[in-house]
Amino acid sequence: MHSSTTARRGAAALAAAVLTAVLAACGGSASEPAAGTGTGGAASSAAGTKKITVGVIPIIDVAPLYLGIQKGFFTSRGLEITPAPAQGGSAIVPAVLAGENQFGFSNVVSLLTAREKGVPLVAVVGGASSTGDPAKDVNAVLVAKGSTLKTAKDLEGKKVAINALNNIGDTTIKTAVKKAGGDPSKVTFVEMPFPDMPAQLAAGKVDAAWESEPFRSQILAAGGSILFDNLTETYPKLQIATYFTSEKLKAEDPATVTAFTEGMKESLAYAVAHPDEARAVLSTYTKIPPEVGAKVVLPAWPAELDAQSATAVGEAARSFGTLTKAPDVAGLFAGA
Repeated sequence: MHSSTTARRGAAALAAAVLTAVLAACGGSASEPAAGTGTGGAASSAAGTKKITVGVIPIIDVAPLYLGIQKGFFTSRGLEITPAPAQGGSAIVPAVLAGENQFGFSNVVSLLTAREKGVPLVAVVGGASSTGDPAKDVNAVLVAKGSTLKTAKDLEGKKVAINALNNIGDTTIKTAVKKAGGDPSKVTFVEMPFPDMPAQLAAGKVDAAWESEPFRSQILAAGGSILFDNLTETYPKLQIATYFTSEKLKAEDPATVTAFTEGMKESLAYAVAHPDEARAVLSTYTKIPPEVGAKVVLPAWPAELDAQSATAVGEAARSFGTLTKAPDVAGLFAGA
């Protein structure tokens, strides 16, 4: 047992060292340990159900998972789900590779970057997508009250706050700047956590911020405005993130992968049909107060994996150097 545990820890440490620089799905560090069964796979409980841990970032996007747990969509399929909160994909990905977590949640650019690095991960079901409405989307590039910036092109020579460099934020913002006739190389990106952006924007430390809910609504309430929606500028309804697993678990325990995927599909569909319940669950795993959760913009939650969206954002990442080869969408989506 001791040697097995040591080997798993070694695998996790190695994976973390390789991936920390490229897989910060929503920023943060890789230092927070991910909870897991410690078995390298799903553990069986006394009741005969399998205990599964899912690496997540505690943001609005993963509300369907928590809602599905409440509604019994996983226990009805023989799974006992435990979310394993982490700061970002740099912690979630190594945990899934090492079997500490059986599944994880990460954005598409991070996962495509992992595939390019030879990391054996596969997406299994949709996670969160753009609403497709530039005026009411889950993310946006915003400016403070009184800003003279009017278009994406105006970001030339300006500082823009994003949560993680060389990832989905700067990739989609550069795409929008280029479409507006600007030079993306003239935009300076400043990495900082989402919660820090409103104050930095108000203080003039940055000229614009790519912000997520509930901080998007916070900036608007303070008199700020949406400069543009970088997601819809890249693809009409861009699939931001998906749930994924390791190729090893997919091959060795397909029944568990199928059960999780089906449970997630039911959870996503239920969240779409019952947005008030999705909002209510936010206060159980985030610091968003119920009165704020009742007003924030929710993402779209399609269950299907969108190959066209992944290709569009992957090609954009390649054009700006985040990827060096054609995005391996087929490999990433081979788990579905």
